[in-house]
Amino acid sequence: MDQPAMGSLPNLLTMTDPTVLTGSALLPRFQALDRFLLRHQHLWRPRPFTHLQLPWETQHPELAAWLRSRSLADAEAAHNQPELLLAPEPFTGLAQESLALSALGDLPTHERAPLPANFAVDIPGRKWQQIQAFAACLSFNQRPQHWLDWCSGKGHLGQLLAQDGQALTCLEHDPALVAAGAQLSARRGLHSQHIEQDVLAASAASQLHPEHTPVALHACGDLHVRLLQLASAAGCGQLAVAPCCYNRIAASHYQALSTAAQASDLRLSVDDLGLPLSETVTAGARIRRQRDSSMARRLAFDLLQRELRGSDEYLSTPSLPVAWLHKDFADYCRELAQLKGLPTPTPRDWDALEQRGWQRLAHVRNLELLRNLFRRPLELWLLLDRALFLQQQGYAVRLGHFCVSHVSPRNLMLLAERQ
Repeated sequence: MDQPAMGSLPNLLTMTDPTVLTGSALLPRFQALDRFLLRHQHLWRPRPFTHLQLPWETQHPELAAWLRSRSLADAEAAHNQPELLLAPEPFTGLAQESLALSALGDLPTHERAPLPANFAVDIPGRKWQQIQAFAACLSFNQRPQHWLDWCSGKGHLGQLLAQDGQALTCLEHDPALVAAGAQLSARRGLHSQHIEQDVLAASAASQLHPEHTPVALHACGDLHVRLLQLASAAGCGQLAVAPCCYNRIAASHYQALSTAAQASDLRLSVDDLGLPLSETVTAGARIRRQRDSSMARRLAFDLLQRELRGSDEYLSTPSLPVAWLHKDFADYCRELAQLKGLPTPTPRDWDALEQRGWQRLAHVRNLELLRNLFRRPLELWLLLDRALFLQQQGYAVRLGHFCVSHVSPRNLMLLAERQ
């Protein structure tokens, strides 16, 4: 059954009031999310971009027809909050369950001492908002003595935290950023080290010590997982992580961390791990036009390649420079066919084919709205795997929002402290 039993939803909502998740609440929420994702995986695993028709459309024809009838603008308007869309069932029931299971509170914040003038002069606006919001949520029972900024870039986060007088170590693999960060720290009069370090290398383990409080703001995939493993092994008393890009992993499938996730029947591919990242902060009009034009052309070419290959299967195409969007569409198709080793397409009504690509884009974006109901549940499942892992290592863990979604869609943060 795709629709939750009507009697079960109020209990679910009661269980998942929007509070910060801690302690004994972590495992029940993980198990509820696990059941939800497993039960409905036939709805969220298939990607509309790669299918002419999705497997679930025959099971739910009214919903499929309704979504396909909508415009590209309709899809764009609902993209970031598909849960609010009044669509035919099972959409509405799934949306309610998704909202309930994803309910999470805001981490408490505290005021920080005023910063020196021009502290943020070199930091892009939204990144600065994220750094400030992250720092404001860092509260521990024991005052941190030595911050360790993991995948630090120039070390802006660590430098903000070290304004209170603590020591600071920044680990970064890019030597240019290491040098720039050291200059910034010197200019700001901070007691800091900026170290060139590949955090995935074996030598990274020697950089963490029990007195460190590691912090990582939007470290991708394997990078933040590596921090959780090394920091807990090193006996670090505290840590704070806001993960990003769960699909940036070396393995072909997700490697679960906690006992609960390892026992789950949910097996996640790299493509599956990209689902939480499909929520985006609104881009500028020019970027949106380029993105839509690129996708419409790729979808039109997908129709062409199926004909040229005599195969009704999706063929992945490489990321193309923006300059390709300025090519005549016929040249675009001929050159892309050559790039993929396909026969040269015969002359045809290229305008009509390109228009079919735009129509497919409207279909894809609207069909994705059903899949997007599972974005936040999957992200929370992944974060709870991390939280339960840390709990197994002897940490008291808190999981909640550190900023609003328009500052960053990746706005969830784990705070852990040894008990």
